[in-house]
Amino acid sequence: MIETKNVNFYYGSFHAIKNVNMKMKSNSAIALIGPSGCGKSTFLRLFNRMNDEIPGAKLEGECWINGKDIYTKHTQVDMLRKNVGMVFQKPNPFPKSIFENVAYGLKVNGIKDRAFITKKVEESLTAAALWDEVKYKLNKSAFELSGGQQQRLCIARALAVSPSILLMDEPASALDPISTAKIEELIHVLKQQYTIVIVTHNMQQAARVSDKTAFFMYGELVEYSDTKKMFLAPEKEETQNYITGRFG
Repeated sequence: MIETKNVNFYYGSFHAIKNVNMKMKSNSAIALIGPSGCGKSTFLRLFNRMNDEIPGAKLEGECWINGKDIYTKHTQVDMLRKNVGMVFQKPNPFPKSIFENVAYGLKVNGIKDRAFITKKVEESLTAAALWDEVKYKLNKSAFELSGGQQQRLCIARALAVSPSILLMDEPASALDPISTAKIEELIHVLKQQYTIVIVTHNMQQAARVSDKTAFFMYGELVEYSDTKKMFLAPEKEETQNYITGRFG
């Protein structure tokens, strides 16, 4: 589903990602861990080309999704971003109703069939475990929702356009423990249908939600393996030191 080949990434002269080779299976959750500034969020944003907007940013190597190199000149970036949804660290609902937040991507993509949009909104809110909480107030402002509900709304908004991949950049770091638990439960359900790549600073969260874990340090991929193996018997001393809190 996702593969990087000899990927190097630069912000001007700063070498942020160093020769990373990785394969990620479809219908699984992959956690990216490592100390602040290690390159994990930069690496995550490669897959929907969000780094393209940064002046001086440069990629070397290849990023493949579904058998296609997404950095060729023939890539339609808008279509790529439809296929690769993104959920950010802080909930970022639009200043619209709950319904219109979820329907937004469908309408932007030219869908006008009201019945189809209504069906997709309900399906997406259900998939994001939010439907039962909002079904009687779809016309209310999204800002009336709690922080945890807003984050699940943002997940529903991403799901509405039928992506195959969902990128999550610390999706629970701004949430309370109960909302965090709901997001983690949601990841377990969603990975049956989607490939989920999640950046997290929370070791316990990575252990709970992911099938495989990648440990980054100074822009390098230090270790990448099954999550259980990574946390119980890491191969590299650097990984062991990070997981046990000796640094980072």
